[in-house]
Amino acid sequence: MTGQQLAASWTGPLSTRGRYIVDANGNRFKLKAGNWDGAQGHYLGSGDPVAPANNEHGEVSYNIPLGLDRVPIAQILADLHHLGLNAVRLPYADALIHDTSTVPDTAVAANPRLRGDTPLQVYDSVVAALTADGFAVILNNHTTSYRWCCGLDGNERWNSGQTTQQWEADWLFMVKRYQANKRVVGADLRNEVRRDTWDDPNWGWYDAHDEYAAFEEAGNRILGSDPDVLVIMEGINWYGIPTDITPHGRPMLTPVANLSNTLIHSGKLVYAAHFYGYTGPASTGASSGLGATSDPRYEDLTPSQLAEAVDSEALFVTQSGQHFTAPVWVSEFGAAGRGSTDAKERTWFDRFTDILAAHDTDFAVWPLIGWTGADGNQLDNWALLSYTADGVRQGLEDGGDWRAADWNKLVTAPSLTGRVPRVDHWDMVDLDHADYDVSATMLAQPDWSSGNRKGSCPDSERLVALGRGDSRGLCTDVNEPTKAGGAWTVVTDERYVTEGDWANGYSKLQCPDNAFAVGYSVHSNAMAALLCAPSTTPLPTTGRDVWFDHGDNRPATGGSTASDWAPGYRKGQCDDDEYVAGVAYTWKWSEGGVPDALLCRPLK
Repeated sequence: MTGQQLAASWTGPLSTRGRYIVDANGNRFKLKAGNWDGAQGHYLGSGDPVAPANNEHGEVSYNIPLGLDRVPIAQILADLHHLGLNAVRLPYADALIHDTSTVPDTAVAANPRLRGDTPLQVYDSVVAALTADGFAVILNNHTTSYRWCCGLDGNERWNSGQTTQQWEADWLFMVKRYQANKRVVGADLRNEVRRDTWDDPNWGWYDAHDEYAAFEEAGNRILGSDPDVLVIMEGINWYGIPTDITPHGRPMLTPVANLSNTLIHSGKLVYAAHFYGYTGPASTGASSGLGATSDPRYEDLTPSQLAEAVDSEALFVTQSGQHFTAPVWVSEFGAAGRGSTDAKERTWFDRFTDILAAHDTDFAVWPLIGWTGADGNQLDNWALLSYTADGVRQGLEDGGDWRAADWNKLVTAPSLTGRVPRVDHWDMVDLDHADYDVSATMLAQPDWSSGNRKGSCPDSERLVALGRGDSRGLCTDVNEPTKAGGAWTVVTDERYVTEGDWANGYSKLQCPDNAFAVGYSVHSNAMAALLCAPSTTPLPTTGRDVWFDHGDNRPATGGSTASDWAPGYRKGQCDDDEYVAGVAYTWKWSEGGVPDALLCRPLK
């Protein structure tokens, strides 16, 4: 499409419906994207930062999107359209936000109006040009410093070289900066979280290395500032010491199967994953020396093994009707093109693009822009577009690049188009270690259950299930009643048990009539309070007990029944057409006050 055609084809902001991203009109918007890198830095970490030998591929980015010294932005945009793209992932370093220096004139030689600008101002201009030409832009916090990623380079985690609080503040700065531009559609929170020299990242430990908790908090703060933006979360890219005798691996999104994220606005979460042929499920990609192991690479796998690896590490998340259901964006993949003779990588690229095409998966190739040297060869032959010093293009479609057939297969693959039906949401509440308030209403209130760990569902959802002993819960908006105005009720005793003793001999927390549970709190793992929201319409007061003190008691069909949101613990869940009106528990028989039964009442 031309810029005008692309701009007319979709309307921001974007949201999600199940496994699909949709535009403001509810129409499918498949991310057919590429990475325009440079603003995250190309410096390798030693020597003169502007010496080509000290920069990745010999390309000095000057900490701005690559190629502005060689080609006018308008020409780059035209070439991106020619590739069939509709979106651009735009990496940046946190350092960019605080950098008050101006870029040298040579860095923007082909775009002289950018002379005298700071790196952030140049980034602004690139964002404005892309979005004016119809592209969706995803902001990607790639690094902390301008150091090239991704090894032991000081950029391993969101809080490498900075505090988590500073990282969150930087994100709030960025989303506020572009909030009025509804074609800036996403906040890709951090690139390739991995082990540093001493410590692994984790998923759910609630310590300084917990990606799950950090991304949850940052995502909700971002949505509190700009409720329109997509929050994009990669999984753990690497953990462990890569030797044949120590645990190590690349779990990516695997932990999401049992511990998924819930945001204050349903329909804004996208998960992301990266795949390269030379790496593997437990291979760093190193061919020799430190980090080289005997583990197979993705390019060593058979077609069926590769498909299984991609599914178990990422694409399983697109399964419908589960607590983890979300779009998956493969936000980096790629291979060396023109001049490459690596037969294994070629085969992998063909097989991998087949998988993306067959699954109708959102994607972003790495990278888009590179340089062509004075000898006519590409300095980075992974780039889809490469430019000489005087602006002559050597692109994917200009002949001589074996990737062209696979790329065209991918961008023209049959895809779902048109309006995507609304979906029901199923979201976890995780009180394993800390508060988990994802209700915007309750986040704006004082502590509603002091001294206890507390959790609440998103404002558009209600509580439908609890785990026994692990403090987890499940929320949904299926058949959701409308909440009335007025204060929500925090129940700590049996004063609202007015229609008979439905759990004889047990302590009970029960919502007032015409109110339904939207949250709860625990002390240790014992029930402490039930949070109830009033309904605008009368709710039935008859119901049934759902006991789960001796085993799971969940519907045979319905939301998230094919997934385990409280692994190793018994779970009780109301039917899709019911609401939680009460919880029963006991301290007898060493039960410890954990929930034993739910009072489930029909919604109509």
